[in-house]
Amino acid sequence: MKGYRRFREEVLEFLDGIGRRDEVLIVAISKGVNTKRIEEVYAEGCRHFGENRIQEAAVKIPLLKEDIVWHMVGHLQRNKVSKAVKLFKVVQSVDRKELALALSKRVEEPIEVFVEINTSGEPQKHGVKPEEADELIEYVRHLPNLRLVGVMTVGPYPVEERKSRRAFALLRKIAERNDLPKVSAGMTEDWKYALLEGANVLRIGRGIFGRRNG
Repeated sequence: MKGYRRFREEVLEFLDGIGRRDEVLIVAISKGVNTKRIEEVYAEGCRHFGENRIQEAAVKIPLLKEDIVWHMVGHLQRNKVSKAVKLFKVVQSVDRKELALALSKRVEEPIEVFVEINTSGEPQKHGVKPEEADELIEYVRHLPNLRLVGVMTVGPYPVEERKSRRAFALLRKIAERNDLPKVSAGMTEDWKYALLEGANVLRIGRGIFGRRNG
């Protein structure tokens, strides 16, 4: 396991090198990671963790510290919303009006949400199209019980600097014109490109936990 502290130091060093002084949130993606390894990363100071499968999260979350902020980062089906709102404090993958409405109706306390945007244009990826993002953002912004805080994207794969930076720059522009403070972009292979284009939330799995189980 590489560890949270070591990765955070690498991020801070990179930010210093590019002249950025703003804060960056690192969400440790614990998909396929057992609770012991999560506890080790928690002990290093990490308080934000992400899961992408409801079934796996439902088993692990009740066994871990209550002050962890859990992020849902995977595609969320409407029929799983009732379970999701009991497990997660943040949903980063709101990509359609029907999902946003279902979350708004079923959540007991207001939760933070991100609108997921497919800025790479890859057909296998989830997320609203960039040209439809403003409309969805405006819709989500006015729903009760949802606190819209930012936008999210999954970068193009395989990773290539020009394509990655173009996708992340587009996400930042959408966030800026909609006055949204958080830009969630960048994973283990492309986080530096994301930071170069203004991301301030990173979703890191292997870069913290190393190889996953299985």
